[in-house]
Amino acid sequence: MQPRRTSLWRDYRLWIELFALLNITGLAADIYLAHSMNFFREHAEYAPLWLSLGAPALLLPALWCYFRGRMGAWSVLGHIIGWLCIFVGISGVMFHLRSSFFEARTLASLVYSAPFAAPLAYTGLGLLLVMNRMVKPDDPDWPKWVLLLALGGYVGNFIFSITDHAQNGFFYRVEWTAVVAGAFGVSFLFTPFVKRFNRIDILLCALVMFAGAVVGFVGLYFHAAADMAANDTSWLSSIIYGAPIFAPLLFVDMAILALIGLVALWSQTQPT
Repeated sequence: MQPRRTSLWRDYRLWIELFALLNITGLAADIYLAHSMNFFREHAEYAPLWLSLGAPALLLPALWCYFRGRMGAWSVLGHIIGWLCIFVGISGVMFHLRSSFFEARTLASLVYSAPFAAPLAYTGLGLLLVMNRMVKPDDPDWPKWVLLLALGGYVGNFIFSITDHAQNGFFYRVEWTAVVAGAFGVSFLFTPFVKRFNRIDILLCALVMFAGAVVGFVGLYFHAAADMAANDTSWLSSIIYGAPIFAPLLFVDMAILALIGLVALWSQTQPT
């Protein structure tokens, strides 16, 4: 096999690999904070943490194989982590729903229980790795698969924006900004699947993604400010039991993923 010759800026497959690697690894911090609320009461709660910490042991060699043109080894290593992520994500959803929703089956139990859709972040990243090995970047379906997974992430983000802020009854009006941004993101990412996108459509969708990323950074500031203003004994306990510090960054994350898909779609779209 020959080493890759595609330009870095046009190697969309590599972009997805780096995106998945950074996100799977970065989820370790989020998992640690979220499961520290109950001191990792269930042993199964360590599974996503070990997966995030261990994933680079396979994904970094996979990247080396990719650069060396050893696509068979790259594919196998990615499939291993991808399917592990899918399994852990789906299992996590069942564990989270079991926490209280299946017992009470009320809207209140859904809002105040463990965030049921949060583990699907692993499932989405796993599907991204698997898709990246099963569909070639120059295939017309490749950008749409990326956008579909970004859409799934945005749907989850929209749900979180409602359920998380519903816990305090949307006490601050600015909290509705995340809901509106989530709704716009879902609407625009759904559009490529019901109409043929031209370059104007791609630019409009990219603009919405940039706006969503701004909302994410602003949300990070508000969440961090709320945590630092808490009267807990330490800053770590303020972050663990306060507003989820990393939650707003999901807007930024999904914007990056969607933009990768939009750039790839742009390269396949003829000027009008």
